[in-house]
Amino acid sequence: MEEDDLIACHECDTLFHKRALPSRSSAKCTRCGATLYQSVSSNLDKLCSITLAALITFLIAQAFPIVELETNGITSQTTLIGAIVALWGENMEVIATMVFCATILFPLIELMAMLYLLVPLRAGFIPAGFSQVLRAIQFVRPWGMIEVFMLGILVTLVKMVSIARVIPEAALFAFGALTLLFAVILTFDPRALWDIAERVGGHGPLRYTPFGGLRSGPVSAYSTEPQSATPSDLLHPYAPPRGTQRGSPEGTPPDAAAPGNKP
Repeated sequence: MEEDDLIACHECDTLFHKRALPSRSSAKCTRCGATLYQSVSSNLDKLCSITLAALITFLIAQAFPIVELETNGITSQTTLIGAIVALWGENMEVIATMVFCATILFPLIELMAMLYLLVPLRAGFIPAGFSQVLRAIQFVRPWGMIEVFMLGILVTLVKMVSIARVIPEAALFAFGALTLLFAVILTFDPRALWDIAERVGGHGPLRYTPFGGLRSGPVSAYSTEPQSATPSDLLHPYAPPRGTQRGSPEGTPPDAAAPGNKP
């Protein structure tokens, strides 16, 4: 077992040798009980199709009007971008910028980045800038608020019904479908793409190079097959080899904290 193939508990910093898990299972820390990671689905087709459908639905939601309001014979309708432009014109630049980032920029970045990683992985190779794009997904994911925007639309429509005739347009249904698609996408942990990339590469765990890239090591005892790990031996705490000092280069791998010590 190579010492590079380790995972640290984010709660208590205990190190474990990482093992492949059976389908729909998760690994927990034996010290504090925190969830370390979950099993990775090998079927990228489903995730690729859902992400592509979400991107197409996103473009439809941005291109068509959300609702049409009719009162006293006057009809008005607008798209999300038109509403942001109106906010900017009313000297609400901060609110307009927040709405643009939360409902357009960050969701679009996440969808495009997911497709950039998933399509090459499905084709059998690791795309350039894999680690940087994966970090970008983890950064923008908490800031995408399509579901909050959809909830705000529904509340506004309920209040507007009493004073105007409200006619739902195509973008409203697109935002509803997009909310459901994003709910499915958010159930996927982007960090699991590391394991998928290792499986696709077939050359052992991926590691950082000094320049921020990725390389694959030789095939080791690490295996991505569920049969290689039994439920009674999924994880065990990492212990430095005998005769080495804790914290020495031979006893502790780079960027990992020994049990009981803070990094």
